[in-house]
Amino acid sequence: MKLVRPKKNLGQHFLTDLNIAKRIADTVDACPDIPVLEVGPGMGVMTQYLVEKPREIKAVEIDRESVAFLHTHFPKLQGNIIGQDFLRMDLQEVFEGRPFVLTGNYPYDISSQIFFKMLENKELIPCCTGMIQREVALRIASEPGHKAYGILSVLIQAWYDVEYLFTVDENVFNPPPKVKSAVIRMTRNATTDLGCNEQLFKRLVKAVFNQRRKMLRVSLRQLFTGNNASAEFYAGELMTMRPEQLSIQQFVDLTNRVEIELQRVQASNQ
Repeated sequence: MKLVRPKKNLGQHFLTDLNIAKRIADTVDACPDIPVLEVGPGMGVMTQYLVEKPREIKAVEIDRESVAFLHTHFPKLQGNIIGQDFLRMDLQEVFEGRPFVLTGNYPYDISSQIFFKMLENKELIPCCTGMIQREVALRIASEPGHKAYGILSVLIQAWYDVEYLFTVDENVFNPPPKVKSAVIRMTRNATTDLGCNEQLFKRLVKAVFNQRRKMLRVSLRQLFTGNNASAEFYAGELMTMRPEQLSIQQFVDLTNRVEIELQRVQASNQ
């Protein structure tokens, strides 16, 4: 059977270096004893090493040509190749509600969406590994005070410990991407409750980083209809800071402060 042609509309860049493929596959070993779901296996360059591991493996692939190739070349995966769009899947159904490791050479144009879906299913996914655009990996792993620190950093690090494992050069792909890649591992931390309204936390983080150059006393105004928060709410040193300076805990504390002020404003309008 002929090889699969990389499709630009699917953001496909097939890894050709077998040593790197094995190194990525081996990142799942840090989370043993649970099944593995590989996203976007393509022609199975990582899959060939995953199926040798003594654990249950499934692969989800949106490209029909790749699905046919996998069926032909990976008899061990019969019945475990899912020809669907990962972003539309009900992840509770993959392993009958059991937790699993998420891994893959992720399509770069949807990697952030994949990780937002991981966060929505964080109780199902204690560990996520794989390769993404280096710039995105640096953002996810970044600490407060750095230029790369942003929405993904805060939302993921609130629930996962992040390890930047290694960088991958452009020349080991077909076709070569225009950027470097990186392999990361995210492992669920001990947090079971953020200590604040989780929906408001996400809304606040996205709102202030969308105006990341502005002080919080300016960027937070969009959360209040008619800018009707009190002068006392905007007082204090914290409000003169910019979002990239705040730790996860400071975002949690700020979320609680915003929720109290929203309740006060709502009560005063009744």
